Amino acid sequence: MTENSFNIINVRVTFHNLPLHSLSKFSFKDLAAASEAFKKIPGISECVILQTQSRVEIFTVNELEADSPDLRTVEGKNLIINKIQEVWKSLAELEQYDIDHFDQILEVYVNNDVYLHLLRLACGLESVVVGHETVLEELKATILGAKLAMTSGVMLNKLFDTVIMTATRIRNATQINKYAMSWGEIAVKIAEQNAGLDAKKQILLMGTGEIAAMVAKMLNKKGYPFDVCSQTIERATGFSKLLGGKPRAFKETLKDFGKFDIVFVAATADYFALTYDNLKMAMEGKTKGTMILDISDPRIVHDSVSGFLGTKLMFRDQITEMEERNMKAKDETIAAVEKIITKEISVIAATMRLIGKGPHVTDVFASVDAIRKKELEKALGLLGETDEKKIQIITDLTKSIVDGILPKPAAK
Repeated sequence: MTENSFNIINVRVTFHNLPLHSLSKFSFKDLAAASEAFKKIPGISECVILQTQSRVEIFTVNELEADSPDLRTVEGKNLIINKIQEVWKSLAELEQYDIDHFDQILEVYVNNDVYLHLLRLACGLESVVVGHETVLEELKATILGAKLAMTSGVMLNKLFDTVIMTATRIRNATQINKYAMSWGEIAVKIAEQNAGLDAKKQILLMGTGEIAAMVAKMLNKKGYPFDVCSQTIERATGFSKLLGGKPRAFKETLKDFGKFDIVFVAATADYFALTYDNLKMAMEGKTKGTMILDISDPRIVHDSVSGFLGTKLMFRDQITEMEERNMKAKDETIAAVEKIITKEISVIAATMRLIGKGPHVTDVFASVDAIRKKELEKALGLLGETDEKKIQIITDLTKSIVDGILPKPAAK
């Protein structure tokens, strides 16, 4: 590639711009097949897809396009970004509303903005839980999968490897992961300590937002089965596809609310969703205790609910007290991470520009392979080897050495 002959594009949908229960509609069932489909778009040479419970992101290496017309015009429909949208629509299970508003839902970034986003993500600054290490492991698994599937190449391999290495160094220097305790982790810990939470308990999670996702992740990690409810069964179902749980509708849940031992409430409403009156029929005959932990903001469980026999009601305030102890140190650490990122991003950008100026990977591979063959023939001649099996072993050895040093170009 010559200078300025390519763009690295990041097209994404995340929990920042779409409810978690809707993200599953934008995901791909087969990442390798989806990556190949995007690579078939004229002008795209590499593709990596990062897909987690909180984001679906596509990274591509594209040929540099000339003047960019309005995407809505006839000329604009031929732009690579529009082709990416078309392929995405064809592979995901989108509803008509999502299709009609697709260009408004997606976030699109190019080159330096991609590098900055990816480094912030790897450092944990773009996670639902700031500083969490899970996203770094997800990035490592993502680029490894792309390398094995041969959908990535020299550009994205270098970008991901450099970002992962840099983020690891930043994390070690700042220890940002020390403050990565989520609302979900604290809430589940409180339930374990105060209600004997275990896999035998009947657990209900109310809500499908970010806080509910944190609780769901922790329940899954601990191996605690749970039901999840929302105002509509569609929301609960979309959430459960990503984060587990048995989906339920809110109205149906109220009818048998008394069967649950522990209830995590992490929803959003401008009224009290749980009151003494709407739970009276389900709770009056209950003989065993119930713990209700309302971590909504604002709270949506009325104080009167604690009037039911054996019911223990706790609110977000208890968690806030625990969280505030680390808040100042956490903010200082985030500031330190951002300061280092500001310095490192220029290095990453310069690295990517240098790669872009170099010869194409196919040309490099062909040149090195030609040298390998020449030196192999010379060595076999000096050895006087005639045994075909031994010759094949030596040949395979030389190939493996080259393959281990250089990425083998994907077949077109």
